[in-house]
Amino acid sequence: KCLGYFNVADAIFHEFVRYVRPSVRSYLIFALIWCVVCAPNLLEGIRLSAVDFDVILAGGGLSTGLMALQLRRRRPDLRIMIIERDAHLGGDHTWSFHGGDLSSEQLADIKPMIRRRWEAQDVQFPELGRTLNTAYCTIVSEDFDRYLRHQIGSDSISLNTPIESVSSRGVTLNGGQLVSANTVFDGRGWQQSTGQNLALAYQKFFGLEVELEEPHRLTRPIIMDATVEQTDGYRFFYCLPYTENSLLIEDTYYSPSIELDADRAADGVRAYADRRNWRIAKVIREERGCLPIVLAGEAVTFEVGPAEAVPCGLRAGLFHPTTGYSLPDAVRMADEIASSFSGTTNAVKSQIALKARKLWRERKFYRLLNRLLFVAAEGDDKRKVMQRFYRMPQDLIARFYAGRSSTMDKLRVLSGKPPIPVLPAMRTIPAQAAWDFVRAQNFSSDQ
Repeated sequence: KCLGYFNVADAIFHEFVRYVRPSVRSYLIFALIWCVVCAPNLLEGIRLSAVDFDVILAGGGLSTGLMALQLRRRRPDLRIMIIERDAHLGGDHTWSFHGGDLSSEQLADIKPMIRRRWEAQDVQFPELGRTLNTAYCTIVSEDFDRYLRHQIGSDSISLNTPIESVSSRGVTLNGGQLVSANTVFDGRGWQQSTGQNLALAYQKFFGLEVELEEPHRLTRPIIMDATVEQTDGYRFFYCLPYTENSLLIEDTYYSPSIELDADRAADGVRAYADRRNWRIAKVIREERGCLPIVLAGEAVTFEVGPAEAVPCGLRAGLFHPTTGYSLPDAVRMADEIASSFSGTTNAVKSQIALKARKLWRERKFYRLLNRLLFVAAEGDDKRKVMQRFYRMPQDLIARFYAGRSSTMDKLRVLSGKPPIPVLPAMRTIPAQAAWDFVRAQNFSSDQ
């Protein structure tokens, strides 16, 4: 690239001396023209050739994997490297989304990774059982890993590579080696410092993918079975039927506490299977996680300094405030970044920061609903809140999942006879109520 700039300069010089009488003055004029036109490009070429890669993606999770995939499709000329500490991409995760969350083009981009698509989904409550005739899709990390290796290439993925630190210059590996890049993305998942200006509750879960001795007879997923005993906040089970004899069963809690007793949750999964007369032949894998649920806060958490890498995914606060789902935001963000990629860390930082702030403003309503669920509702009232929501029109629920609730949707959700007393509900409207709630929870857990 640098040689190309020298060749251009040489050609310009020969054309220059053909039409201009050689003199000290003419040479000075040429030098000035060369400095203005060619020198900046030459210096940029030298800078680009001095780094190891054009793009480094720290962490091989959902957001960085999708970003790498789109950059490879849109900009095959880029030197891309994913650095992941584990032996495969995606960890041990299941990412699900609703059919209306993505455009048809975005859905087509990730279709090869989708393990199952169902055309309907069920919810179950003590006083409500309902089938929602809207599509539901799921991606499993095993398929995610396989597809990315094929599309991006094994030479652009470094596995079993622990990371010591990440900056705008590159990634420092354990042992001190710096791998440099022009643009560095940090997608190593949610961290507590990301949420230091946020009042948070959590969606935590433990799941077992199991093979049964006999068919389970589920034809569609149960995205919420809240007929179970309510403990540690709002509790429900989540079931994805992969084949007629295998499924994922998750014990899920919307809780003010981040702690999850995995052994107790595993016992809960087995007890739920027994309750439904599902006899487990073997456990294929287990899965656990904890997603942030935002009650209130400030969007300043999306500010990053000049020495920091570009945050993406959960690390950038790109997730649905109520469901915790991050796949739709990750798909949309990868599409937007790749379609206008400038190759500079600061430009990409600005683009993601603008997007994060925009979504923060647009999703204020969902944070209010979170406060109603966690702060105003007590005991079994939390389940009543959710049961009431799932009586709403199907289109309203679909727009809610997609984060595109209309003004009329919001009025419909908040109107009518509430399942919780009006006064406690009114007290949760100010964001300060969330901070008081979080402080009270932290105080009680310290006792």
